[in-house]
Amino acid sequence: MELRSIPKYISGDPSPTAPSPSPSPSSSSSSPHPHLRTLSPSSSTSYQSYYNEKRSLEYVEQPPINLDEDAATSPIEEVRVTVSSNDDPSLPYNTFRMWFLGLLFTAIIAFVNQFFYLRQTQISIGYSVVALVSLPLGHLMAKILPTREFRIKLVPFTRIGFSFTLNPGPFSIKEHILIGTMAACNANTAYAVDIVILQKIFYGDEQPFIAGLLLVLTTQVTGFALAGAIRRFLVRPADMVWPSTLVTASLFRSLHASSTGSSSSDLENAGRMSRMKYFLLVTLGSFIYYWLPGYIFPTIGVISWVCWINPNNVVLSQLTGSQGLGIGTIALDWSAVSYNIQPLVTPWFAQLNIMLGFVFLTYILVPWAYYTNLWDSKRYPILSANSFQQNGSIYNVTAVLDKDGFLDEGAYRAYGPLRISGFFALTYGVGFAALTATVVHTLLYHGKEIVQRWKSAATGREDVHSRLMSAYPEVPDWWYGLLFVVTVTLSFITTIKYEYMPWWALILALGMAAVFVIPVGILQAITNQQPGLNIVTEYVIGYLLPGRAIANVTFKTYGYIVNVQALNFVSDLKLGHYMKVPPQSMFLVQVISSIISCTINLGTATWLMNTQANICTEEAYPFTCRSTKTFYSASVIWGAIGPARVFGHVDGALYSPVQLGFLIGALLPLIFWAASKQFPKSQWLKLVHWPVLFTATSNMPPALPYFYSNGLVLGFIFMFLMRRYRYRWWSRYNYLTSAAMDTGVALGGLVIFFTLELWGIKMPYWWGHPNINNPDIHAAAIDHCPLGGRALLS
Repeated sequence: MELRSIPKYISGDPSPTAPSPSPSPSSSSSSPHPHLRTLSPSSSTSYQSYYNEKRSLEYVEQPPINLDEDAATSPIEEVRVTVSSNDDPSLPYNTFRMWFLGLLFTAIIAFVNQFFYLRQTQISIGYSVVALVSLPLGHLMAKILPTREFRIKLVPFTRIGFSFTLNPGPFSIKEHILIGTMAACNANTAYAVDIVILQKIFYGDEQPFIAGLLLVLTTQVTGFALAGAIRRFLVRPADMVWPSTLVTASLFRSLHASSTGSSSSDLENAGRMSRMKYFLLVTLGSFIYYWLPGYIFPTIGVISWVCWINPNNVVLSQLTGSQGLGIGTIALDWSAVSYNIQPLVTPWFAQLNIMLGFVFLTYILVPWAYYTNLWDSKRYPILSANSFQQNGSIYNVTAVLDKDGFLDEGAYRAYGPLRISGFFALTYGVGFAALTATVVHTLLYHGKEIVQRWKSAATGREDVHSRLMSAYPEVPDWWYGLLFVVTVTLSFITTIKYEYMPWWALILALGMAAVFVIPVGILQAITNQQPGLNIVTEYVIGYLLPGRAIANVTFKTYGYIVNVQALNFVSDLKLGHYMKVPPQSMFLVQVISSIISCTINLGTATWLMNTQANICTEEAYPFTCRSTKTFYSASVIWGAIGPARVFGHVDGALYSPVQLGFLIGALLPLIFWAASKQFPKSQWLKLVHWPVLFTATSNMPPALPYFYSNGLVLGFIFMFLMRRYRYRWWSRYNYLTSAAMDTGVALGGLVIFFTLELWGIKMPYWWGHPNINNPDIHAAAIDHCPLGGRALLS
C-alpha cells in the first residue's frame, strides 16, 4: 500500500476531495463532540434498522441528521460517542516494535495464564493490563531505537530488495491496538489443551506431543478461516455494533488522547475532566477498592442481608442466600456484577430481555420445580451443577467406568443412574431453546439482508467508518481460503491418525460451527450476548457416538471453539474497523500470535504434567485442575454415560421433557414475528428478543443469580437513567468507566496474588474474612447465610 497517495488526515466528510480538519479546541459548540452530528429517533426511514428499533426505551433528544444527505458519522449513537470519525493513514502500524512487544506479551500471557489455569486459585492477564504496560514500553522504544533506514538486498548487485526502519517515529495508537489485539486474542488458554490433559491424567491414554499440538492449533485457528466468509455480514454493516469493542476503543483513545485529535483541552477549558485523567482516576479507585472484596474484607463482596433475619431457616436461606437464588443479595464487587452482562456495555433493550429470562428461570421455574419436588429436586441443593446419586450423594463417575475409560454397563446398573438438580436440568432446556431461537430469529429478522449481502458486499447500510476503511486493502479471499484448506487438512490428519473421532464426525462438527456462526454473530454484534454451542455439540455426538468420552469432547471442541474463534476474530476485525487499523495487519497478528500462543499453552501444560506429581489431585495442591475436572465430568456425562441415559427415554432417564426446549425455542420467535406483522404499531412486540431472553442465563453455572440481579441494577442506572438524563456525561465517560473498572480489578488481582497469596501471606481471619479455606463452610462463611445450599429431603 502506497501511503503517500492518501491524504495525511482524513475525516468523516463524505467528499473525497475536501477532507475536514480536526475540530478546533475553541469550538463554541455545546456538544462534547463538535465534529460529530447526532441522530434523532424520528429521522429518516434508513434509521429503522433492527438494532435501532429497540431504542423506544432509550430516547434521547438530539439534533437531527438526514443520513441520506450526510453520512459524515455513524447512524448508531453508541458508536458516534465513542469512536472517532477521523483517520490518519500516515500513522505507523506494521512496525518492529509492534511485533516485538506484541509477541513478547503473547508469550508471557500464554505461559502465565496456562500455568495458573491448572492451579486452585486461577488468575489471568488480560488485554487491559497489556494495554497499560505496553504503552510506556512503546514510547520508550520510540525514543531509544535507531531511526536510520536499513536496506536489504535480495539479489546482490541489484536494486531488488526492501528497506525498513526500527523506529518510524512516535508510538502510534494503531501499533498499540495491534499489540492489544494479540493480547486479547490469546488471553484465554487454548480449549483443546484440556483434552490433552484429560487423556493423559484421567484416562491414561497419552498421545505424542505432535498430536496434541495439531489438535490445539487446528481447533484454535480454523475459526479464523471461517471468519473470512462472514466478515461482509458482521464487520462492515453499521448495525453490527459489537458493543464490547466500544469499551476497548474508548480505552485506547483515552490512552492516546493527545495524539488522536480527541482532545482533552477543550473539555478541560470547559471545566470538565479529560478522558485520560478520568480513566486513570477510576482505574486507581477500582484498584484500591478491589483489595476489600479481593483480600481484606471478602464478605463485602456478597451481602445476603435478608438471610440474616433468620439464618437457621432453610427456605429463607435457599431463596436469599448467595448460594441459593440470591433474592435481595447485594454484591459490592465489580468482578461479580460485570461477570455476565457487562452492565455498562450491553444495550438496555438487551438487558431488559436478560432480566425477563433471568427472572422467569431463576425466580419462577426453579422454585416451582424445587418445591413441587419435580424430578426429586428436593434431594439435591436448589442451585447445583453437580452430579448425584439417587440418594443425594455425589456421583462417583469412576465407579461406572472400566479400565479403558468406557462405560461399564454392569457397574452402571449396580451403582444407579445419574441425577442432576432441577435447576441444572432446566438450564439445559433453556440452552436448547436458545440455539433454535437464534437460528429462527436470524432467518425471520435478518434473512433478506443476509441474502443481499451474500449477493453483493456493497449492499446494506454502511457508515463513515466503512468509507474510511476503503483506503486500506482488504484481506484477499485466497488468504482465508488457504488457511481453511491447511487447517481442515491438518484437522482430518489429526482426528483420523490419532483416533480422536471418525472423519464424518469432523465434517459434522465443522458444519455445525459454520451453520451457527452468522446467527450467533448477529446476536452478539447487536446484543453483546453469545449462546455457546458446547451443550448442543455434546448432545448431538453423545447420541451418535455413545460411550466414547474423548470423541465427545473432541467433537465439542471443533464444533464449539471453531465457532467462538471465528466470532472472536470478527470482533477484533470490527475493533480494527473502528480504529482504522488495516485488515491485513489484523489478520496477520491474530494468526501468528495464536500459533505461538497455542504452542506455549501446550508446552506449559505438558511441562507441568511431567514435573508435578499427582497433578489434578488434592495431593498436588495447588495444581488441582479445577476447570479441567469440570471438563472431565462433562466428558463422562455426555460421552461415557451419554445423553440417552440422562435426557432420553431409556430406563432411569428422568429429564427427557427438557428436550422440548428445541421446539419452544423455534416456535416463540415465529409467533412474535407474526404478531409484530399483524400489529406493526406495537412497540413491546419489537422489544422482545427471544434469543437474548433464552441466552440470558447461559453462564449459570458457574455464575450465581446475584451476579445477574446486581448487574441489571447497574445497567438500569447507566444504560437507561444516565443515558437519558445525563447524556453528556454518559457519552463521554460511560464506556471508559467500564474499561477503567476492568483494568483496576485486573491489576488488583495480579498484585494481590504475586505479592501476597503466592508467598502464603494470608489475611487474618475475622468476621469480614472468615476461614474460606474449608470448602465445607465456604459459602456459609462468605455471606453468613449457612443453609443456602442445603437440600430439603422429602
